[in-house]
Amino acid sequence: METTLHIPLVGIDWGTTHRRAYAITAQGTCTQEMADDQGALASQGNFEAALKQALGALNTDTDCVIMAGMVGSALGWHEVPYADQELALEDLGKHLFAVPAGTTAPPRFIVPGYRVRNAWGQPDVMRGEETQLLGAVVQGHSDGWFVLPGTHSKWVELQDGRVRQLRTYMTGELFDLLGRHGTLAAAAGVGTPVWDATAFANGVRVSGQRALSHMLFASRALVVCGDMPAASTRSYLSGLLIGTELKDVMHSHASTGTGALSPSQQRFQLIGSPELARHYQTAADLLSLQFNILDPKAAFLAAVSHLYQHAQKNT
Repeated sequence: METTLHIPLVGIDWGTTHRRAYAITAQGTCTQEMADDQGALASQGNFEAALKQALGALNTDTDCVIMAGMVGSALGWHEVPYADQELALEDLGKHLFAVPAGTTAPPRFIVPGYRVRNAWGQPDVMRGEETQLLGAVVQGHSDGWFVLPGTHSKWVELQDGRVRQLRTYMTGELFDLLGRHGTLAAAAGVGTPVWDATAFANGVRVSGQRALSHMLFASRALVVCGDMPAASTRSYLSGLLIGTELKDVMHSHASTGTGALSPSQQRFQLIGSPELARHYQTAADLLSLQFNILDPKAAFLAAVSHLYQHAQKNT
């Protein structure tokens, strides 16, 4: 019979559809991890059992559990109020939400997300990304633009470890929906898609020339008119959507009156999977921009270990 291990801390990145859990030593080292599709949607009404299942998969009992992401949303375990943008990321630990627990359960905490309003009062929000950003700050990256690509790509400007701007782009969701349903999916056909680097580059180059809805339809027109193979549609669409993100950040910087990006401002920090990082770096190269790639797992572990110090004071 396998012996259950004791570990000081378990950190869980609990998203909408997926979750990943890490068993972490007091020194911040991950000894074991697991990932599954038991995100907040699948765990609704059953979070206590879902957490127990995750700990069982890690073969671990623990002194503390820290959870980030959609587990703290309206569809999660408990809806945790958003933090205000004036709260420094390194002070997030002072605002951890303690999940009510029985006498035998370890203390469980949920990290709050952030709500940020732009110059016109329009709000934007994030849950989960703030934890990886905290990890970046702990690792010494406290200033500049950060991109966290995914279903909803987050662009965040930090200044001295504080969130100054936040912009969400529905890039991943649009890519998935448009690639599976509707006009562009029909244009792509039923054959196996191929990665076409030239089509991707063309998508990046034309992005931002007109309204996105117009440029999206151009994907179909290119196929219908014989200018692009149907199998290259997804590559073109990917370049178009990622290019739109990059150019929006560049153009909005210019619109503030500060002019073009300086050489130091042309380098962004990216926290994301290797595959997404490659696509974003390729797009950036085409636009004379650069990314420093930060490992998302390392950032999460650094953040949760930092938060653990605060959690210990509250137990």
